Amino acid sequence: MPKKDYSFTGYQPLLEKKARSLRKAMTDQERRLWYCFLREYPVKFYRQRAIDRFIVDFYCSKARLVIELDGSQHYTAEGQQYDSLRTEVLERYDLEVLRFSNLDISDRFEGVCTFIDRRVKERMK
Repeated sequence: MPKKDYSFTGYQPLLEKKARSLRKAMTDQERRLWYCFLREYPVKFYRQRAIDRFIVDFYCSKARLVIELDGSQHYTAEGQQYDSLRTEVLERYDLEVLRFSNLDISDRFEGVCTFIDRRVKERMK
């Protein structure tokens, strides 16, 4: 059987165990977005996917789209600097990174889903 080539996203097999662990321990907001929208979405999404040296919350390979849900730690100076670096690295793979706060998921869920749907469709044109 030929070996899979994951180089298009800098896949690192060493992160798979951690990604699997994160899939089992999703936050309430990640669980809501996954089970109420992305899991049954017509274009395939993956949750807790290893890309380069990071594990992203959700990834759609066909639309080249990453979705990140941000809790309070993302709004510190250190968190924002780290997120900026992550976004820069992910964009090198021609990925678009969409960021939503946990509050967005809790209070504006339908709007978030509509926005994701629109971006997927636009990126697949």
